[in-house]
Amino acid sequence: MDQTKQRRIDVLMEHYDESHRHPVNELIHCVCVPAIVLSALGMLWTAHPFVAYGAVLLSLIYYFTLSLPFAVGMVVMSSIMLWLLQVTPPAAVFPGSIAVFVIAWIGQFIGHKIEGKKPSFFEDLRYLLIGPLYVLNVLYRRLNIAY
Repeated sequence: MDQTKQRRIDVLMEHYDESHRHPVNELIHCVCVPAIVLSALGMLWTAHPFVAYGAVLLSLIYYFTLSLPFAVGMVVMSSIMLWLLQVTPPAAVFPGSIAVFVIAWIGQFIGHKIEGKKPSFFEDLRYLLIGPLYVLNVLYRRLNIAY
């Protein structure tokens, strides 16, 4: 299909999929991407919960411009993550977030080593926001939900 006639989300997902075809890399991403998002929100949470809420709000605005089903999925995922941060003892949020962030990024790079391709965000930082949608896409494919 001509890319000028494709929805922007389709173009972004096709490009992201190109470097995430190996099943082990896909599995690693399905674990590590949500962990990275949660840990990044955790670091923002320690600055102030409103900072984390603001980051979520801005990302959701972007997701709503791309796809309603993905945006709804991200509302659910973000709500769960913000709730987890709310119930986590405050003294544990920052050190836990740093540890998870480092371990999850190591996992991501191992996945890309297995894949044999560099991460998409090396070409375009926007793919840092597309990674969570990729995880939702894996789930949506299994549940036969169109995005």
